[in-house]
Amino acid sequence: MCHRFRLALKLWTPAVTRATVIAATALVGILVHLILRFGTGAAPSMANLPLYAVLAAGGVPLVVGLAVGVAHGRFGSDLLAGFSIVTALLLGEYLAGSIVVLMLAGGQALESFAVGRASAVLQALARRVPSVAHRRADGAVEDIALDKVAIGDRLTIFPHEICPVDGEVVDGHGVMDESYLTGEPFMMSKAPGSEVYSGAVNGEVALTVRAIRRAVDSRYARIMHVMRESEQRRPRLRRLGDQLGAVYTPVAVAIAVAAWGWSGDPVRFLAVLVVATPCPLLIGIPVAIIGTISLAAKRGIIVRDPAVLEQIDRCRTILLDKTGTLTYGEPSLSDLHVASDAEEARVLQLAASVERYSRHPLASAILAEARQRAMPLLEAGAISERPGEGLEGVVHGRRVQIVGRRHVSALGLAVPGVAAGLECMVLVDGRYAATFRFRDAPREDSHSFISHLTSRHRYARILLVSGDRDEEVRYLAERVGIHEIHAGQSPEDKVALTRAETALAPTLFLGDGINDAPALAAATVGVAFGHQNQIAAEAAGAVIMDTSLERVDELFHMARRMRRIALQSAVGGMALSLAGMVVAFAGYLPPVGGAVFQEVIDLAAVLNALRAAAPGGALTDY
Repeated sequence: MCHRFRLALKLWTPAVTRATVIAATALVGILVHLILRFGTGAAPSMANLPLYAVLAAGGVPLVVGLAVGVAHGRFGSDLLAGFSIVTALLLGEYLAGSIVVLMLAGGQALESFAVGRASAVLQALARRVPSVAHRRADGAVEDIALDKVAIGDRLTIFPHEICPVDGEVVDGHGVMDESYLTGEPFMMSKAPGSEVYSGAVNGEVALTVRAIRRAVDSRYARIMHVMRESEQRRPRLRRLGDQLGAVYTPVAVAIAVAAWGWSGDPVRFLAVLVVATPCPLLIGIPVAIIGTISLAAKRGIIVRDPAVLEQIDRCRTILLDKTGTLTYGEPSLSDLHVASDAEEARVLQLAASVERYSRHPLASAILAEARQRAMPLLEAGAISERPGEGLEGVVHGRRVQIVGRRHVSALGLAVPGVAAGLECMVLVDGRYAATFRFRDAPREDSHSFISHLTSRHRYARILLVSGDRDEEVRYLAERVGIHEIHAGQSPEDKVALTRAETALAPTLFLGDGINDAPALAAATVGVAFGHQNQIAAEAAGAVIMDTSLERVDELFHMARRMRRIALQSAVGGMALSLAGMVVAFAGYLPPVGGAVFQEVIDLAAVLNALRAAAPGGALTDY
């Protein structure tokens, strides 16, 4: 039976269809048997014919599958079901055996329905993917299947349509809503040279884009891949069900053998085994896991690896990145130093006119300063923003570049002053024009979140880890209440520190940048903060989509709640089954009655596990 629970973690498979057919066949067969026997008074040999069909169609495949598993060294609670069916056949208890078949197939179908309900968000994501793209060729527009889009194809995205692939704007000026999966507005201006992402919703103006990735490699496809992985991976808590089953199975067999030996009646053996069939042990855990993944997705949290839900409550050391995690990642412009031959207002206007097409955190600070000065933005084109090369564009015929200090030094240009934390340089037509310096304020709830980690989530150590200068890191640490800091950390340093801490206690790393990705993978649990960085998101076990510390706390609480509900279903169902075994041992519960009783337990286990998909009150408490 274990295999059926693994298969049921998929949204829909042929195995699920077979389970539904077998359950329906078993139900019809049992009803026909009852009508023939008690309604028409047919002879037992005639009335049992439908039961023979049920056992042949459903029971035999199950027993054969179990035998194959045993031959390969796989033992589990499934064996109890096989014992029940074989014993029922040997003792001529065909009705009891048919009810066991109905119970197993019906339980599988019920679980599949429950998992499907819990996975509604994942299905909604799949339905949202565009099925066609509008390709421009020879002056005409033709609709082609999404998988036919090739790199370099020119596609038209009409107003309010969903962008089908990642691309680069080649014609048109407009905006796109990139809030998919975040639940919050994030409108980005688009001009020739701007990058667009699959899944974003176009605004009022049609845009022509050049595909830079195939549909299967685009951002939305990667998100879907992450969601599918989260369903298929097997977490440690799932193995807990197998461990419980390894204890439960020999206990149930021992009780059944003792019942037979004490009473001398082999029917008692069958009655105990029927009641012992361990559906709730394996149903509750996967349903609770998928339900919690669904609930997390609704709250803007993508659980890539379901093992996170079991492991995160065990973590006692947390390592926190600085920028964009404990700060807003929205620095404000604190100092603007211009070259002697440049005009401050003109340089700011040129920079802001290019920065409105950028997703870089410093762009918003420059735009905010321009808005505060009521400075009109100029039309820009030839936008380019490649990793490591900075941002550039052409504004009124002038080439504007916004780059880092190293890039300017590599060009042999003199830059006044020294590095002072967050900064960028502006070049106009290849000449140094200005240095912008910024300061990133801590989130309003950073201090309360840090306090909450120790008081409610039992974190013994809190480390602030950053690549920034020591004074910048200390400034933030004092503001939020962290006493252990590690400044100037390279990605290699972060990994070494994370591994050292993980050797001492389970760790949680919370970060958002490319340089955090190795540490996210090295920690016991890695949580990526924000969806902007794909590398960090791929390395993490969970992704907080809307950059909110409250969502991190919700993840803590949902994981703890999932474990509690899963164990309630598994252990509670097992306890009820043990109680039924005692009653069957005493001879007060026949095989047919035991099968019905076990079906009730199955239903209770699934219904209880489904609670994991519902909020169930407040999900945070700080």
